[in-house]
Amino acid sequence: MPILRYPESPLDDLLRRAADRAGDTPAVIVAATTVTYAALDREADRVAHYVRRTVRRADAVVAAATTLDTVFPAVYYGTVRSGQLLALLDPLMGRAALHEVCAAAGVEIAFVPGPLAALLAALAHRLPRLHTIVVTDPAARPRSARPASARPVPGRPVSGGPSPADLVTAPRPSGVQPSGVPVSGGRGACAVVTLSAALAAVPAGGPVRGARPGVDAVACLQFAPDGGGRLKGVRLTHRNLVAAAAQTALAHRLGAASVVLNHLPQYHAVHLNSAVHAGARQVLRTDADPFGALAQAARAQATHYYGLPARLHRLAGDPRLATGRARLRGRHLTAIHVSGGVLAPERARVLRDALRVSVLQGYGLTEVFTLSHHQPPGSRPGLGAVGVPLPGTECRVVLPGGTRPAPVWSTGEVQIRGPQLSPGPADGRGPASCDADGWLSTGDTGYLDADGGLHLVDAHRSVFTCDDALVAPSVVERVIGQDPRVADCIVADWPDPARGALVWAGVVLREAPGGEAPDLLDVLDSVAEQANARLGPGEQIRRLEALDAVPRRPGGRPARRELRLRLHALAAGEAAA
Repeated sequence: MPILRYPESPLDDLLRRAADRAGDTPAVIVAATTVTYAALDREADRVAHYVRRTVRRADAVVAAATTLDTVFPAVYYGTVRSGQLLALLDPLMGRAALHEVCAAAGVEIAFVPGPLAALLAALAHRLPRLHTIVVTDPAARPRSARPASARPVPGRPVSGGPSPADLVTAPRPSGVQPSGVPVSGGRGACAVVTLSAALAAVPAGGPVRGARPGVDAVACLQFAPDGGGRLKGVRLTHRNLVAAAAQTALAHRLGAASVVLNHLPQYHAVHLNSAVHAGARQVLRTDADPFGALAQAARAQATHYYGLPARLHRLAGDPRLATGRARLRGRHLTAIHVSGGVLAPERARVLRDALRVSVLQGYGLTEVFTLSHHQPPGSRPGLGAVGVPLPGTECRVVLPGGTRPAPVWSTGEVQIRGPQLSPGPADGRGPASCDADGWLSTGDTGYLDADGGLHLVDAHRSVFTCDDALVAPSVVERVIGQDPRVADCIVADWPDPARGALVWAGVVLREAPGGEAPDLLDVLDSVAEQANARLGPGEQIRRLEALDAVPRRPGGRPARRELRLRLHALAAGEAAA
């Protein structure tokens, strides 16, 4: 295994060193826009100066949406360089999740695109610390969303629902004025400004000076569903992020000559940091068409391609793949990396055989926002196979109820240890905490082969992805539960190979007042419509079922695992029919 070496320095030094080494080298390319490392470093300095002069508290938290553009890297490194804690926002999140994250983090300043700015402005009166919203795409009009009506059938798909593109159709809400005019709120005022206006008064150039944080200081706060489907904030230190960048660059063989085609719906910090650490060129593809992205990878002479499982699934079934092999293959591509989930082995084999390139998967934890395993180039697709530990990472499988290692090929709980692992949740509680020896119990079941490769047998976490979004069941449940007609509810994933999963919801309805008996389908239709109006694109309820009671364990906790097994069996039966 390669020896892991990473710099003992703050996260933003990754960008500073890349600019010092090769400032004129392209760092990020989007369509016709190219930003060099030197230009990106200067813009990060300007963001850092702006944040320092705008925050009102020493412990202020600055939020940034992980948009796939040239703005996010500057905001990401600039906020860290300012010394303030950075909280990352999913640009596709809905109103309920957005409020939950910003309230929990205590966000003061938010760098977000127009649609998210509209949602935040409408929530400003409920976020007492939020005083400035910086719109990062001034050409876009902030818009609110209300999906079209759809009639859900018990146990059947919700048809006619909105696509992600349909969710930004309404006019700009009153009060959203990206010109620095305050937006009235119940507890103060919130200014909404464009990024260009915010940075206009900040001089170009000039490094940010001041006390530098230690490598074990917290740099970033990220929120994602934990093992129970609840949103949890996870603290990530400078060491965690720098080590993860070095590990990924080493495992994926990234170097200064590498060209990375990023075809993900948002900027994953590990991919940004690893490319910057290596000094690689990043090409961003914002169009969702995987066939077009692969063609662009060939034109850009990309060496690495990062894509979502759902998109790669569609690519493997695209009839154009067979006829466009010569145009798509390219001579430079070394690997397709599946990011954010699992691609079915048969689909991975189709891509491997058609493009003559390795299709590699990995393993990581949503709760701690990091990878722990990777498949080396040349690995064969296999069910449950996730590869070997990243450089500097240890993995063991222990027998239930203790720390005694399980024999090779024997099933047990997967535990990992490494410098990329978070010190724990933001509140100090939760399953993402390591023990005294640094081992993190993942809750997943698997076994190790004779070569140290990890094979997963079962995953206990309820988080899932739908299209481009990460879904926390508890967020959807809280939104549904606010409907006075709903007495109880539970949310789980309904498998869909082309989209990852669909949101399935089971609801227990209250008795109608006065003994009335309204049509069940009309009630379910209304419940889904009202909930979907507050949920993000990936959180939209697509299947709805009326239940007599939510299945629960003897202690009262929802029996999610048993429910998911039932739903997955039903989905398999439908697919086979």
